Amino acid sequence: MTKRPRVTVLGSLNMDISVTVSRLPGPGATVLGSAARFTPGGKGANQAVAAARLGAEVRMVGCVGDDDFGRQLLAALRDETVDASTVRVVTGVPTGLAMIAVDEAGENLIIVAPGANHEAGPPEVAAARLATQTKQSGQPDDILVISAEIPLPTIRAALAQPGECECILNLAPAPPEARALVATIGKTLDWLVVNESEAAAVLGHPVSGLQAAKKAAAELVKSGPRNAVVTAGAHGVALAGPDGTHLIEGFTVEAVDTVGAGDTFVGALATAIAAGVPAPAAARAAAAAGAAAVTKAGAQTAMPRPADILAATGQAWPVG
Repeated sequence: MTKRPRVTVLGSLNMDISVTVSRLPGPGATVLGSAARFTPGGKGANQAVAAARLGAEVRMVGCVGDDDFGRQLLAALRDETVDASTVRVVTGVPTGLAMIAVDEAGENLIIVAPGANHEAGPPEVAAARLATQTKQSGQPDDILVISAEIPLPTIRAALAQPGECECILNLAPAPPEARALVATIGKTLDWLVVNESEAAAVLGHPVSGLQAAKKAAAELVKSGPRNAVVTAGAHGVALAGPDGTHLIEGFTVEAVDTVGAGDTFVGALATAIAAGVPAPAAARAAAAAGAAAVTKAGAQTAMPRPADILAATGQAWPVG
């Protein structure tokens, strides 16, 4: 690699409140769990931290409230060397919260109260696009990552603005308008990254398992995006793009907590692409990073560095 990859993330910042339980509760049920853990999270901030730990120069764009949680989230980003100068502090609105239950198998149940994330709008679109057009070096960022825990009009506006870099849209969680959104902006989109349920929301039919993910990725590319990635959890990843369709088998690891694995994948993929790693190799490296993330508890706290990926999966990180 001849240059450090640059990544801008437009997305959410949340304080995660996590509890480990013996089993996830059903409707009307109450279960007892561990003491609550308060840790930095939010899909956007998670992706930013994942990219920074894997060697990228990262700028975060989003909103937090003028409260203790917001200040803690900003401090956590700075501790990870993420540029948080374009995170807007909104008065009178609480910082976003995610309430997370994790069972003994590492599966999770998450409820998000968006708070200040729903304030992301024109100022954030302008900040994200400015970062991708010029920096102090006079060069644009290499990748803009957009995730879907911010308002849909903001996502549309960000994708409609001309930019000088590639863009990854992580449609997570998939909004009710997911299918219409991809149909509208798909032909101008470089990368669409979704999991099985999100792919199903876009395509209008169930997607389950790696072979179904492969078919779904190919179908998504036909709808417009230049590249489509469908993640299938522990089974692996499917990638479709200009050079065909590829399957990346999952890595065998002992799962402790799957929270943040998808965000790790996106941050890792952005970093690898920005560094010039070919798409199939970038997807495989990102899958290894996601697998390494599930071997530890938490979201940002579990996000791996290159040595962690090698230790957990045997896969060497290709950037650096």
